[in-house]
Amino acid sequence: MRFLVLAVAGLIASSMAWAKGERSGEFDYYVMSLSWSPTWCALEGDARQSPQCDSDADFGWVLHGLWPQYHRGWPSYCPTVERNPSRSMTNDMADIMGTSGLAWHQWNKHGVCSGLSAQNYYDLSRKAYGTVVRPEVFRRLEKSVKLPASVVEEAFLKANPQLEPDMITITCKDGRIQEARICLSKTLDPVPCGRDVVRDCTATDALFDPIR
Repeated sequence: MRFLVLAVAGLIASSMAWAKGERSGEFDYYVMSLSWSPTWCALEGDARQSPQCDSDADFGWVLHGLWPQYHRGWPSYCPTVERNPSRSMTNDMADIMGTSGLAWHQWNKHGVCSGLSAQNYYDLSRKAYGTVVRPEVFRRLEKSVKLPASVVEEAFLKANPQLEPDMITITCKDGRIQEARICLSKTLDPVPCGRDVVRDCTATDALFDPIR
């Protein structure tokens, strides 16, 4: 009996050691996540004293990440033969991602699953960010408002006629508008999101803070 228990424990341990992440480059589409910077600052960034939240930073919709996605589920922390990005690479992404630290984290968790080099992953992320118009109306807010999350989605759809409602989802966190997530093919064409991605925030009075 003791031998059987040890054998099972050994099999579990070996399987856990083997499960170091999915195969890099094997996924179905991307989710591009755009984070509303004032929300992140209010919930996390201010407490961290992040430079993204400085009064002169002027960040609105920042690129949270470009995430390889399966039709159901997603890969993360994939083994890769690619080198990690240099400090200058991550610094160069801070203008659209808020901080170099976020750029590093996104490579470490998601970029390694893209099958791309770090530089090509960042280049593709920047290109993806440029394919979507961030509605200008949100930059003109002078004070905090409460609104339905659907209004944010409608603004993105109006500013981006290439998008359909099933290609974008708006998320909330702690009663605030958090992110706009847009689904893109490997060539960055808009595509329908999988069912595990399209989970729109249903709040009718979500808090939306202005850019500081």
